Amino acid sequence: MPQGYLCLVLHAHLPYVRHPEFESFLEEDWYFEAVTETYVPLLDVMERLTHDGVPFRLTMSLSPTLVSMFVDPLLQERFLRHLDSLIRLANREVERTALQPEFNRLALMYRDHFLHVREVFAEKCGRNLVHGFRRFQEMGVLEIITCAATHGFLPLMDVHRNAVRAQIQIAVEHYQEHFGRPPRGIWLPECGYHPGHDEILAACGIKFFFVETHGILHGSPRPRYGVYAPVLTPAGVAVFGRDVESSKQVWSQQEGYPGDFNYREFYRDVGWDLDYDYIRPYLNPDGARKNLGIKYYRITGKTEHKEVYNPDAAREKAAEHAGNFMFNRERQVEYLYSVMGRKPIVVAPYDAELFGHWWFEGPQWLEFLLRKIAYDQDIIRTITPSEYLQENPTLQVLQPCLSTWGYKGYNEVWLNGANDWIYRHLHKAAERMIELARAHPHADGLTRRALQQAARELLLAQSSDWAFIMKTGTMTSYAVKRTHDHLARFTRLYHDLQRGTIDETWLREVEWKDNIFPRIDYRVYA
Repeated sequence: MPQGYLCLVLHAHLPYVRHPEFESFLEEDWYFEAVTETYVPLLDVMERLTHDGVPFRLTMSLSPTLVSMFVDPLLQERFLRHLDSLIRLANREVERTALQPEFNRLALMYRDHFLHVREVFAEKCGRNLVHGFRRFQEMGVLEIITCAATHGFLPLMDVHRNAVRAQIQIAVEHYQEHFGRPPRGIWLPECGYHPGHDEILAACGIKFFFVETHGILHGSPRPRYGVYAPVLTPAGVAVFGRDVESSKQVWSQQEGYPGDFNYREFYRDVGWDLDYDYIRPYLNPDGARKNLGIKYYRITGKTEHKEVYNPDAAREKAAEHAGNFMFNRERQVEYLYSVMGRKPIVVAPYDAELFGHWWFEGPQWLEFLLRKIAYDQDIIRTITPSEYLQENPTLQVLQPCLSTWGYKGYNEVWLNGANDWIYRHLHKAAERMIELARAHPHADGLTRRALQQAARELLLAQSSDWAFIMKTGTMTSYAVKRTHDHLARFTRLYHDLQRGTIDETWLREVEWKDNIFPRIDYRVYA
């Protein structure tokens, strides 16, 4: 009989990066890399576990922007083109390394992986990964939750509650469209909670969400069981808090598993290591070097010299780390059970891209962990939030405090000297969108199309990814341009609607570029 539960949560999200106006676009590689290195490998893990009859539970958020890219025919076609290029490169690498056994083995590994990803994507999933994830949800082993429509950072949108409501309501409707039922839970972008937003979640039918540890620990009244039992907000929505201990073991590059010297080195890629003329056919038209996904070295240590990657040693280390993680959770749950007098739930959330993309062996670790939990112990059981709430319906009522995850835990990543300039413009645009929605309660024809596109442009401008990129200083010019472009398009639509001078040719072009949420109802802002 288990003494407690482990709730593993993977947050899968990417900003909406789709540029039909260009033949190829560097930032679309973010999506292609994630599908190749994270999303298909995670589907593989669940496929093997269910095939072998392993009892497990996993929770994943699939953000509406990510789902929209999954289902987009243009990106589906471009991803296959990207994969075919990688397969050609891997074939050349197999030939080039024929007399280098250590490297040749890895070249064969990558070629087999790319071919397998192509088969899963094109054949098993029919080019649409939603089908793959939805199948496991319908089998009962995976719970898929939603996220805000474009990953807007909700605490800093609270100036206009209707804008917060739109992010939630559009996400719920989008989830229903693609998964055949309403979502039970939501991952708040950047784990950002603002008191009162639970009222909006409740009105939209959401049953639970997650907060950073201090969101519950600093709540009122004090939580009786800390973060090891969910609480109920005044609006009646359950809240799960992140467990710091289990998260740090996986997250931390210094103290966590991903930094082990046997694991693959992310920052050594053939796109930078090999002769330029050799790799030029596999780069984008601008010819700039980039990561190509073939990496031959292991972390080795804090040194410029890197040893060749050994997948067998890395796999053994992943199994060892999975056993260590399970052991620590067993001892943690035993202790908590003894002091709480009830079964604790340990909530361990991670960005999904950690598994496979940043930490190549992450999917192996996850599979080892789920198998070990199923067969090597009887103290903990994996569970989804919905299952836990069904088994434990009585919760303490508590008001969580404003909180986020990330640096210092209180909005600072998304509001600082590098990005604070965007908010006056986002707030003004939200105010204008509410004005437009109320002024046109029954629009049709060209006016309705313009109102729908205005809503899309506002939503895309609100993505927290742009503020985050500005803070980190990587690809800053792209984040600034995306913010400028969406706000400029919104502003033109606003003035055209005010004057009744909508340019249908221009509108059609913008609809073609920013085509997210084709069934959006602008009146959600009213």
